[in-house]
Amino acid sequence: MKPIRLSAHAVQYQTPRGFTAAEAEDAIRTMPWLPAERDRLEVRKDFPFAGDWNGRFFQTKQVRPIFVEEADEIVVITVYTYYF
Repeated sequence: MKPIRLSAHAVQYQTPRGFTAAEAEDAIRTMPWLPAERDRLEVRKDFPFAGDWNGRFFQTKQVRPIFVEEADEIVVITVYTYYF
């Protein structure tokens, strides 16, 4: 199993977008990989949230990592987070 590393860009956006490294890794390890733009890959995974995000209540948080698989590791380029 290859290690998963967050790029500096992904780390920078953890707090503003509200995702954790563990959520991004869980999504990559458990969901089907799909092709994304620029020869990258992506996955989407819903997590129970039941909380406030930017002044609104949401039940679910969806984490969508965009990543590349390299020879020795998986590098997460960015992570998008959706609340609903």
